[in-house]
Amino acid sequence: MESRKWQYEDFKVNVKLVLSALWASVMLLYIYGDYFELYVPQKVEGLLHGQNLLNTPYKLLFATIILTIPSLMIFLSLIMPPKWNRILNISIGAFLTVFTLLVGISSFSEWRIFYVMLSFLESIITSVIVWKAWYWPKY
Repeated sequence: MESRKWQYEDFKVNVKLVLSALWASVMLLYIYGDYFELYVPQKVEGLLHGQNLLNTPYKLLFATIILTIPSLMIFLSLIMPPKWNRILNISIGAFLTVFTLLVGISSFSEWRIFYVMLSFLESIITSVIVWKAWYWPKY
């Protein structure tokens, strides 16, 4: 008697949707990292007294720009034409891969080990973004 193979319906997902979902995942990991950091001892007191990493308006602006890019890429990955979409995803994805790896490496401490893990995951996802954009299917 032949064994039955269960086959599930599947369809090809457009690369734009995949890229957008990957950027959404990166953004959520950023948010979780910033939220969980509030539980690090002395963090809230430092925020209340202005003793933190983002203690100048320019550092805060830089952090805002860095964190705004992935949130914009969620939308831009859906609407941009393939040529520019590919270029932007490769360049921004590569930059953020290196950037988050450096953040992760510089965060090694007992209370920030969660940050290292999140940075590692973010770097993997942004690497996948670069890979998906690099091998964008041609028709």
